[in-house]
Amino acid sequence: MAAFSDRDPALLELRGVGFSYGGRSVLAGVDLRLGAGERVALIGPNGAGKTTLLHLLVGLQVPDRGEVLAFGRARRAETDFFEVRARVGLLFQDSDDQLFCPTVLEDLAFGPLNLGRSPDQARADAERILDLLGLGGLADRVTHRLSAGEKRLVALGTVLAMDPEVLLLDEPTNGLDEATEARLTDHLARAPQAMLIVSHDRRFLERLATRALVLDGGRLAEATLHRHPHSHSHTHLHIHVSGEPAEHGSKVPYHGDHHAADAEPGADP
Repeated sequence: MAAFSDRDPALLELRGVGFSYGGRSVLAGVDLRLGAGERVALIGPNGAGKTTLLHLLVGLQVPDRGEVLAFGRARRAETDFFEVRARVGLLFQDSDDQLFCPTVLEDLAFGPLNLGRSPDQARADAERILDLLGLGGLADRVTHRLSAGEKRLVALGTVLAMDPEVLLLDEPTNGLDEATEARLTDHLARAPQAMLIVSHDRRFLERLATRALVLDGGRLAEATLHRHPHSHSHTHLHIHVSGEPAEHGSKVPYHGDHHAADAEPGADP
């Protein structure tokens, strides 16, 4: 793990966190710090606990031991996480878990309304994000009739409409075609929020990540990042996990199809 001093600002932090599900240890003393401006790739095999880790950070799961800290404060009780969920946007792995209003515009306006914004402001926020993501034409569409890729972008829109300080993204490119994924990547590359990104799509991660972590066997470790500064067409990061061949591909090694669900115990809220 990278070294941090006590003076480094941490937006979100796990200290010695352990978590078990059904008698099986999923996380075993995990330490994590996410600082302002960081975009951290979180990789690892299916079932390693990546989704669980995201859910612990916003209080959707409770650790067996250790501490969860957010914005400089330890968070333990459910009420401690009300503020966290207003400041941290979580994109669920399954878009249907995030979309429940009759229309797209109503789905995007729900979060801002829940934060206390006026109906007019909430609608303006929703329309702004729809235009930003190129989804303006979907505003009045019935959400459950959208394609998988459209649902994915709308789900992301519901997160962005709340204007969070941190983004936790669980398989954000699931169901996206190449052109839509490129548009999403370009948007996230310009976004100011700190991010923790779970994905099996290596090229997507290498475009965005400032560092990478591997979760495997309940432990978290730094992955190796290689930058190629001398190529005008190849300046993004390369992620290499210890023990894998040092060659670039489209997927993180041994993790299967990046469109497959990362089904993990305790992942559902």
